[in-house]
Amino acid sequence: MARLLKLARRYWVVTLTLGIGLAGIVLALTGAGAAVPWIFSVYALGIAVWQAVGMVRDILRGHWGLDILAVTAIVATVLVGEYVAALLVVLMLTGGAALEDYANRRAKRELDALLTRSPQHAHRMEGDAIVDVLASDVQVGDVLLVRPSEIVPVDATLRSHEASFDESSITGESVPVEKQAGDLVLSGSVNGQSAVEVVAAASAADSQYQQIVALVTAAAESKAPVVRLADRYAVPFTVFSLALAGVAWWVSGDPVRFAEVLVLATPCPLLIAAPVAFIGGMSRSARNGVIVKGGGVLEQLAAAQTAVFDKTGTLTYGSPTLVAIRPEPGFGEDELLAAVASAEQYSSHVLATSMIEAAKHRGLPLVEAEWAREAATNGVTAELDGREIVVGKFAFVQEHAPEAERTGIAPGELAVYVAVDGRFAGAILASDRLRDNAHATLARLGELGVHQTMMLTGDAKATADHIAAELGITRVRADCLPADKVAEVAAIAERPVIMVGDGVNDAPVLAAADVGIAMGAKGATAASESASAVILVDDISRTAKAVEIGRDTVRIALQSIWLGIIVSIGLMIIAAFGVIPATIGALLQEVVDLVTILAALRAIGGRLDAKAEASGRGIHSLVTTR
Repeated sequence: MARLLKLARRYWVVTLTLGIGLAGIVLALTGAGAAVPWIFSVYALGIAVWQAVGMVRDILRGHWGLDILAVTAIVATVLVGEYVAALLVVLMLTGGAALEDYANRRAKRELDALLTRSPQHAHRMEGDAIVDVLASDVQVGDVLLVRPSEIVPVDATLRSHEASFDESSITGESVPVEKQAGDLVLSGSVNGQSAVEVVAAASAADSQYQQIVALVTAAAESKAPVVRLADRYAVPFTVFSLALAGVAWWVSGDPVRFAEVLVLATPCPLLIAAPVAFIGGMSRSARNGVIVKGGGVLEQLAAAQTAVFDKTGTLTYGSPTLVAIRPEPGFGEDELLAAVASAEQYSSHVLATSMIEAAKHRGLPLVEAEWAREAATNGVTAELDGREIVVGKFAFVQEHAPEAERTGIAPGELAVYVAVDGRFAGAILASDRLRDNAHATLARLGELGVHQTMMLTGDAKATADHIAAELGITRVRADCLPADKVAEVAAIAERPVIMVGDGVNDAPVLAAADVGIAMGAKGATAASESASAVILVDDISRTAKAVEIGRDTVRIALQSIWLGIIVSIGLMIIAAFGVIPATIGALLQEVVDLVTILAALRAIGGRLDAKAEASGRGIHSLVTTR
């Protein structure tokens, strides 16, 4: 009962319309039926005026909508004395808007779940006391207590010895993740069965969960181009409906025939179908670990012809392992690795972690820099113990040490060059492993119609060619700077273009592509903010899943739009021959609205995903355990 009362208050115009209809029935049964036509007609005309005001405002803004048909139908039915049909048209109009809102709320269930789970409070440890504070008041370095089954309020590092966290709301992975002391714990994760202590690593606003919430908010507020495309049917559909109604009146000589046709011409299916389908598609994407920033992104994904990939961290795992150290005369292996690892402490590149881990594995001490400066995508310059250390790409190091020479590398390897105080010190070789499901992902994209593939990378040509050959990618551009990547994507003729990347250096090209997809599981904030979609789990197969969802969503949206148009036109033609009375026609139009909404809700995709899994083409069939 409480739920019904809540719905009645939310959709008060529908409630009022039903109340007036019920009052009319009571009056008719009690012998006061003479007042019913006046009550129904005045109320219907009042709603028509209300709708007309909004319609005129839209027209003045240059937007020709479909409300003119509903307004005309109400006025026509009142003028010919079909007051019951007039009230039913009002119910259809207001009820259609209510059904759209309800369907949208249903379709956004997975998206809203992210918003409602947003952490609000934290338990800060202050000496021996535990103080409850707002999550927004947590500062980096604060020690927080996270009780069993509570949500981690901010990104933090685990202080307790070990713990288990449910990260399904962040990454889409259903299996709890075991963490050890010092491991990163993402905000939005749910703690296991034991209370743990964590140290805040970021403020609430800068934490992973809040970034996801911001993306979800942007997605929910968007409006897809195909929704605007549905509005373009307004003028031809209105002209056809009015012309058909006018012909029916002229041929029959009965003005009632005009009203009978128009009550079936109301445009709710066109207004409802596309928005519901696209919000359903965004909901399905979120459920599959991909946050899509707008319905228009799904439309672009559906039409995509070319997929462009970054290499490191996208087609590969992004965690290269040390292969060899090649110092120049006068430098030792450990000395070179220690210098590189110390400088790489100030770099955001994926190679930095590998160099640091390799140095720690050898027990080499890392030195704190007097100063350090990173040149995005090129390398790092740092002063360590009074020496200037330059680490990075060959061209970058050669600017500081002109005598630098390229070292030979095997296919699949990459080299990090080093200069010390303007002198070439040598190179360190590393190798990155191809993702196990990269080939399956590209094959699935081909099945979905994305036949053109390309790889853009800042790595050496030999390494890039080796990876591309393994995957069957025919178009490769190596040694790319961010500007080069943008230019390459802009020059592609087969559009729309999808660009998939994960790093800060990919942010410009992600923004430049028709659809930029960021591998955001590792917290590449700049890439995520500039992308059109963000994959929340470290799984490249979600790229193919996003395209699949886009294609399904657009197909269902257009099917639903045309279903509404065809059924409405068919009923209008029948009504033109006087077969369908105005009251029955209004009731039939309610059925058309309901059928259209149900058709559009298929975009939520539960059955589609289940079917994909059953046929062996689902996400999990592409994922191989590392």
